[in-house]
Amino acid sequence: MRHLMSPLDLTVKELDQILDLANDIEANPQKYAHACEGKKLATLFYEPSTRTRLSFEAAMLNLGGSVLGFSSADSSSAAKGESVSDTIRVISCYADIAAIRHPKEGAPLVASLKSGIPVINAGDGGHQHPTQTLTDLLTIRSMKGRLDNITIGLCGDLKFGRTVHSLINALVRYPNVRFVLISPEELRIPDYVREDVLRKNHQEFKEVIRLEDALPELDLLYMTRVQKERFFNEEDYVRMKDFYILDKQKMELAPKDMYVLHPLPRVNEISVEVDDDPRAAYFKQVQYGVYVRMALILTLLEVKVC
Repeated sequence: MRHLMSPLDLTVKELDQILDLANDIEANPQKYAHACEGKKLATLFYEPSTRTRLSFEAAMLNLGGSVLGFSSADSSSAAKGESVSDTIRVISCYADIAAIRHPKEGAPLVASLKSGIPVINAGDGGHQHPTQTLTDLLTIRSMKGRLDNITIGLCGDLKFGRTVHSLINALVRYPNVRFVLISPEELRIPDYVREDVLRKNHQEFKEVIRLEDALPELDLLYMTRVQKERFFNEEDYVRMKDFYILDKQKMELAPKDMYVLHPLPRVNEISVEVDDDPRAAYFKQVQYGVYVRMALILTLLEVKVC
């Protein structure tokens, strides 16, 4: 039995196999429509979510399985003080696989140690978000045709952005990936990512403040929102939330084949006028998220479809 806590839980070969499977699901959805009949996915979301939770649910339903779970800690026994360890032991009696989102770093890992079923980390605090990373990798590979030899700009909240941390961890394993880290001083990438991931892997990167300075050299731009829920006071959030706004004028500085990704939800860091630009890939990214979660569920349940 395997769990997924981090993109590093998968080898590059396994990552590529999951992405290949996701591409086949996209091309042949009917082939997989009954693959998980009789199987149940539990979605244990201690923190609000739209895309990730519904994407997991859509993935399991598309595979012919069923879904149970809760969408907030208040609607679970966590409100009565039940531990994550006890909750997963109970859920293991009801379901075949579980996806857990929790505001505390490491909570899904704790659950996996006591679980009788595969556990997927669906986001833990500012730490990891591996299924978003799989979604991002599938989007990049589908749009650019490769995961190597790219220059990617990561913009916005690089301090608390778990999607950014997970994506960097995954991309450093591919050759000739260059990172441009675009953020204000207060939201720079954490030291442990800079030192233990980028520098340790001899990865080429640079840190800049102005988005306009970075755009002309990018193959991909990964925008993130400034996350209100990660700030300790309202004043700091208000000061930082409009630091970057990607609009039509800024897009004119970017290469014609540079795609824009965003894990969503956005607030106002991407103007709606960019949505009609053919380089805007963030809603396509949402669809890829369903395919890749279908592939992951099949992989962890060891379901083979001929």
